Amino acid sequence: MVGVSDARKKALPMAGGRWRDEELEGEIQRVRGAIQAWAEQHDLWFDCGFADYLKHVDSEPGDPPVVTLLIVGGDLHNMFEGYYGGELENGFSRLLEDMGYWYENRDGATVAIYPEEGGALSARFQSYFHWQWVCSLIEEDTSDVYEELYAHFANRPEDLHRLHWRDFEVLLFRIFQNQGFKAELGPGSGDDGVDLRLWQRDPIGDVLTVVQAKRYAQGNKINLTEVAALQGVADAERADRALFVTTSSYLPVARRFTARIERPLFLAERNDIVAWCAQAANGVVLDKSTLVSKGAVEKLIYEVARKRDPRIVRARSGYNTTMNEFALVVKETKHAALLMGLSGTTLSHDGFGQRGTEVPLLDGSTISRLTGELVWRARRNVRDREVTYWDGRHLFYPWNGEPMLFDYVD
Repeated sequence: MVGVSDARKKALPMAGGRWRDEELEGEIQRVRGAIQAWAEQHDLWFDCGFADYLKHVDSEPGDPPVVTLLIVGGDLHNMFEGYYGGELENGFSRLLEDMGYWYENRDGATVAIYPEEGGALSARFQSYFHWQWVCSLIEEDTSDVYEELYAHFANRPEDLHRLHWRDFEVLLFRIFQNQGFKAELGPGSGDDGVDLRLWQRDPIGDVLTVVQAKRYAQGNKINLTEVAALQGVADAERADRALFVTTSSYLPVARRFTARIERPLFLAERNDIVAWCAQAANGVVLDKSTLVSKGAVEKLIYEVARKRDPRIVRARSGYNTTMNEFALVVKETKHAALLMGLSGTTLSHDGFGQRGTEVPLLDGSTISRLTGELVWRARRNVRDREVTYWDGRHLFYPWNGEPMLFDYVD
């Protein structure tokens, strides 16, 4: 078992300083090790484990952030359910408190471990997990509804250097799409010197811009050779323009070269990317209900009300109760979706409205739910050909068309 005093001493390796990512990852492992050792000492560690919040929940971090999820089963589950009285659970609470943490039993199967609120460690964990969340959004078709992706880099430009080079290319791809270009993302390797191609509508034909992207450290400046290579690629592709984008800057000789050539060759650096991100973040509509037209949703409601349709989805919620959450998929791409909440209509009940069956309500009044509060975003996933939608709280499946049981009695 990890001694309480030893655990407390090891909890603050960066007291008075800044926690680095690798130290936070080590701190997570230290907390997990102390919890497991305590549970094993009390013969409670059976059918238990740990999970990362982002991987398990696939949602943005809350405040305070969840440092780790404890997955409980067997005797440890029984302890949290009060089977052994309060002594053991109080001991678990003291263990965490001495390390600077506290816990919450979320649903009987998962226990969230939080850092003490208001401290430097809590703030650093919040930043660390938010960064992981932002990176998870760098998909080719999700960031039109996730303004956090752009806002993060507009406010934290230094994090551009932390991106994987491929994620940097995808980020630029989404930015240019946001600006109205028809964009094509290259394969990432073997791209013949072109990371992206952009087309802009013009009265005399589409204007083609070839783009080279380099995610470099600030001190690693772009030289003449790299810029001249892009000019050669533009010649070969007969592009109208060329654009070099880097997170660093350019040597004077590279800038002099671009001033001499006939074809427009633009040099963009970190400040330009930050400005683009700010513009993109401001352009992402916060009221998601305005991203779909009322007429299109009215037509969709009419279509799905007449048949069983996978765009009507249902999730189950409640702890020791059974509640139904109904929604309509009003927009979706490969990785993202917008859901509009649906109310339920009762088919049968026990005389008190506490137990019974219900179905989603789809009639002329349903369009009134197309409001900012009742339209929200979700991650779209496909597994074994089954499509699901996860909004951070509920996992939605296509409704099977049958009346759903509800039970509000705890």
